Amino acid sequence: MRQIAALPYRIEPDGSARVMLITSRGTGRWVVPKGNPIKGLDPHRAAAHEAYEEAGISGIACPTAIGRFRYAKQLKNGRVRIARVDVFPLSFVSQADEWPEQDERDFRWFTLPDAAAAVAEPELRAIITGFRAPEISMGIGTRLLTRIRRLSSEKSSMLRWFQALMPKQGRFFELFEDHAATLVAGADALAQLLEGSDTMAVHCREIFTREQEADDITREVLQDVRRTFITPFDRSAITGLIGSMDDAIDQMNQTAKAITLYEVTEFRPQMRDMGGIIVEAARITAEAIPLLRSLGTNAGRLHELTERLVRIEGHADEIHDAGLKALFKAQKQEDGQGSPMGFIVGREIYGHLEKIVDRFEDVANEIQGLVIDHA
Repeated sequence: MRQIAALPYRIEPDGSARVMLITSRGTGRWVVPKGNPIKGLDPHRAAAHEAYEEAGISGIACPTAIGRFRYAKQLKNGRVRIARVDVFPLSFVSQADEWPEQDERDFRWFTLPDAAAAVAEPELRAIITGFRAPEISMGIGTRLLTRIRRLSSEKSSMLRWFQALMPKQGRFFELFEDHAATLVAGADALAQLLEGSDTMAVHCREIFTREQEADDITREVLQDVRRTFITPFDRSAITGLIGSMDDAIDQMNQTAKAITLYEVTEFRPQMRDMGGIIVEAARITAEAIPLLRSLGTNAGRLHELTERLVRIEGHADEIHDAGLKALFKAQKQEDGQGSPMGFIVGREIYGHLEKIVDRFEDVANEIQGLVIDHA
C-alpha cells in the first residue's frame, strides 16, 4: 500500500536542522506525520494536510519527495501489510493553537541524530540522517591541503600545489555563506507571498531587502577577487558561483516586483508548488556552500546535494508546463474568446519562477565543476 508523509523541519540560527516527530496513536512510537493519499490532493499537499491534522503544523511543502521508507502496518482486521511511504520536506511556518489530533499524540522537535535514533524504520532513519550533513570542524592544515586550484593548461603542476598550500586571503567562504542565507530568507518570503494573504506587502519588502543585501555581498566578493593575490579557486569559478547565486535572488526580486506591479493577490496551485521547490533549492544550497571549505572531504555529499538540485529543477519544469496549460484553460473558460491579459500576467510570473529554479541549477553546475576540478 502507498502512503505519504511530511518531514517538518526548521533551520536554527547556527545552521543546524531540527525535525518534528510525533507519537503514533497505537504504540506511542516516534514517527513522522503520515497517512493515506487524499483524493483530489497532490501527494505533497496531502502530506502537509497530515502534518496539520496530527501536529497542527503549517508550512511550505516541497513537491519532490526526499525519499521513501517501508514499514509493517497493522490493519484493523489484524492483518499486516507493507506500506511504502513517500516523504516530503515541509518547511515550518507556524503551529496552530488547536488541531484535530491534539489530544491523541505528543510532538517534539529533535536534532537530526536524536530523531534518527528515535524512529524504528531503518530507511526513515537514513532519510533523517541524510537530511542535513553535520558541520565538519577543520584545522588550518586540513583547509590548506584540500584547496587545490582548478587544473588549467596555463599553470604548471608545481605552481598549482604551491597555490593550494599558500594561505588564502579574502573572505570568500564567509561571503558565500552570507549570500546563501539571503537565498533562504528570500525563498521563504517568496513562498509565503505565493500563498496570498494580508501580509503580502511584508513578504515583498523582505524579498527586496534580501536582494539588496545579496547585491552588497556580491560586490564585496568581486572586490576581493580583484585585490586578492591567492584565491581558493580560480577567479572565474568564484565569479561564476556568486553570479549564479545572485541571479537566483534577483529573479525572486523580479517575481515580487511583477506581483506588486500587476496587483496579483491570488496564485494558482502550480505557482505555490514552484515556491515550495524554490524553498527546497535554497535549503540545499545553504547546506552545500559551507562544504566548499573542504572539497576533498565533502565531495560525496556535494554530489548528493547537487544531484537533488538538478532533479527538483526537472520537476519544476513539469510543474511550470502544467501550470501554463491550466492557466490557459482557466482564462479561456472565464471568457469565451479568451482573456489575454490574465494569461500574459500569469505567464510572466511563471516565467520568473522557472528562472529562479534554473539559476539554482546553475549553482549546482558551478559546485559540480568545483568538485570535479579540486576534489
